[in-house]
Amino acid sequence: MRAVRLPVTTAIATVAALTAVTGCTEKGSSAGSDRVVNVTATDDRCEVSKKEFPAGHVELAIENKGSKVTEVYILFPDDRIVTERENIGPGTKQTVTAEVKAGDYTIACKPGMKGDGIRQTVKATGKGSTAKRDPRLDKAVAAYREYAQEQADETLPLAEAFAKAVKDGDIEAAKKAYATSRIGWERTEPVAESFGDIDPKVDVREDGLDVGQDPEKDWTGWHRLERSLWKDKKLTDRDSELADQLITDLKDWQKRVGKAEITPTSMANGAKELLDEVATGKVTGEEERYSHTDLVDFKANVEGAQKAYELLKAVAKENDPALVTELDKQFAALSALLDKYRADKSSYDFTSYDKVGEADRKELSDGVNSLAEPLSKLAAAVVVK
Repeated sequence: MRAVRLPVTTAIATVAALTAVTGCTEKGSSAGSDRVVNVTATDDRCEVSKKEFPAGHVELAIENKGSKVTEVYILFPDDRIVTERENIGPGTKQTVTAEVKAGDYTIACKPGMKGDGIRQTVKATGKGSTAKRDPRLDKAVAAYREYAQEQADETLPLAEAFAKAVKDGDIEAAKKAYATSRIGWERTEPVAESFGDIDPKVDVREDGLDVGQDPEKDWTGWHRLERSLWKDKKLTDRDSELADQLITDLKDWQKRVGKAEITPTSMANGAKELLDEVATGKVTGEEERYSHTDLVDFKANVEGAQKAYELLKAVAKENDPALVTELDKQFAALSALLDKYRADKSSYDFTSYDKVGEADRKELSDGVNSLAEPLSKLAAAVVVK
């Protein structure tokens, strides 16, 4: 989800650990290129090194000089997301490769990971790269688009079963249906987030609400119902309304997902975003703080990231075979580690996360970080050389 996932002090520590492992403080590999835009973020500024750049592949070389964890986005004029990088810790650097068509865009920095952010209007000019895209990448995009639609289609009946249990006042049935109703969403969350307005309705946590929003009036979606089921331990007429609203919003997602802007680099960056979701939400136990079903989300995030990777793998292997070898190794290692927490590898019946000790959480975190480092390089590996 896009809203703040952690108390800032926790987020800073987590992101610092990620950065130490991933080498995010490295220099941009193509500094000085007309396709590199240096983005300097502080607590009150978002500076860009150029306001115009050639359409096609662009590299954001991001440095956070502020005191808060920040996010950086390239946005369409209507605030749909072209690409994003979340959880950029103070004093760290990250590089993001994206693909943009000619047109007007906004680069936004969001210190504290809240609000509309500090914005700069930029323009991509020309017709883009003259190099012909590898047809395998077009097939990868088409296959991923189909996958995202399938996940949305499969989510609806599961979510409807969850909503029915809520409306029936059947707390135990609702609890059983909750985690599985979220799997398809968690696998493809970056696609859903790209629309800008759906994620805050269905997947926001209470601490992710914007300033001035009332949790009792403005908080909707899965996590609001999670609180009722596990913390409040009762269901009211308001929860029935929230269940109906959740289905309405998920149907909106289902209808719109096929129109999402998807490119090879957005697939690769989305895979990295899913690992960031795990690192700063699931591993810490912040995401499912009442239900403790974090490992279900964790597994779904990893599955979604691996799907994008597998579709891009053939091209990435030609451009960077060592990277593919490392990614294969780390995906396998993380999957094996997750399997320790379920008796049946074909089910999503994972250990309740409140039963996972600190040493085991550290092991899971290390596994995520070991995969996140090479995965951050996947977008560059599918750019036409």
